[in-house]
Amino acid sequence: MKSNQEIETELLRRPTSLGNDVYEALYAQLMSLKIPPGGRISVDGLVRSLGVSQTPIREALSRLEAQGLVVKTHLIGYSAAEQLDRDRLNQLYELRLLLEPFAAGRLARRRDAQAISELRALDQEMRREDKAQSRAAYGEFAKRDAEFHNFIARPCGNELVHESLQRLHTHVHLFRLYFHARATTDANREHAEIVSAIEDGDSVRAEEAMRIHIERSKARFEDAFEDSGAMK
Repeated sequence: MKSNQEIETELLRRPTSLGNDVYEALYAQLMSLKIPPGGRISVDGLVRSLGVSQTPIREALSRLEAQGLVVKTHLIGYSAAEQLDRDRLNQLYELRLLLEPFAAGRLARRRDAQAISELRALDQEMRREDKAQSRAAYGEFAKRDAEFHNFIARPCGNELVHESLQRLHTHVHLFRLYFHARATTDANREHAEIVSAIEDGDSVRAEEAMRIHIERSKARFEDAFEDSGAMK
């Protein structure tokens, strides 16, 4: 028989688990474009389709709003964030080129064994999701990609750089834009060079590897815009 403490602990865990499940379900719908960019999101509709109360749905929507995937408008409600346009894409990459090579170089100079071990683990996790053949798997890769880049920025020693990059929400938006199976393989290959340079403590090579990765990422998603006719 369970003790009172075990029962209380179990009860406390259930809402968290439910909230995460709802978040993952909505994240998958956004990344798969089942909820298209700019599409209205009905809380009541989600209550019916997911079979849960409004509380975990609103909590999940708040998390997605913080990620920049959902927008809340006063007196109107929630909607999926609009897709990036060419000007916004260029501005995001200009800022990334200013901040992320700096962060990679700083982390390489720190020679932090624990941070390097965790970064290597993230890299390996992404490799297991390589060659994503479905939008669901692709969405998970996008999430890991964001974690990879955010992780490099977090222990680099400059909190403002980390906070600025977190607010960009670039990764999920880009991966939501276009299903591009080759992007996972290419990104992993470029990530490997970044991790190698950081492990070696080579700040110059780490900065250059990150710069090359960001420039190639921009080219991949520019091609996606052109192919879809979104940049006319």
